[in-house]
Amino acid sequence: MTHDQRTDTFTAPIDDRYFEDYTAGATYEYGSVAVTQEEIVGFASQYDPQSFHVDPVAAREGPFGGLVASGWHTVALMMQLFARHYLSTVASLGSPGADELRWLKPVRPGDRLRLRLHTLDTRLSRSDPRRGIVRTLAELLDQGGEPVLRVTVVNLLRTRDGA
Repeated sequence: MTHDQRTDTFTAPIDDRYFEDYTAGATYEYGSVAVTQEEIVGFASQYDPQSFHVDPVAAREGPFGGLVASGWHTVALMMQLFARHYLSTVASLGSPGADELRWLKPVRPGDRLRLRLHTLDTRLSRSDPRRGIVRTLAELLDQGGEPVLRVTVVNLLRTRDGA
């Protein structure tokens, strides 16, 4: 985040946060999470068993010159921070999906990641005014402030009147 950007705060805690508490244009930062070699290998062994994710020796000769986290592991780390800090624990109704998922830079053992969020827009549902739709640009940043992941997340949230 550059010095001319602001970081907003919610007025409602996560366990009392509803659709109305999300404001288009707001920016938030949360984190951080440390990435370990054991977690990288463990996740990839189960879900993405490519050599540059599971074998540190083979990874040195691979396309990244060393062990890197699976992109799906990186998404899971983003979701962990997103759910713990941003997404309401009382009003979330799930998600119809995400848009424009991009892995921008490899995540390596020892990286420390934080989450930057920008609420793009909010609108009431046309089919059910007791819920709203929030679109959020999520970026996972490494310890140098470089984005490693960018995705637009769409969430359905209950309104206070619909609670």
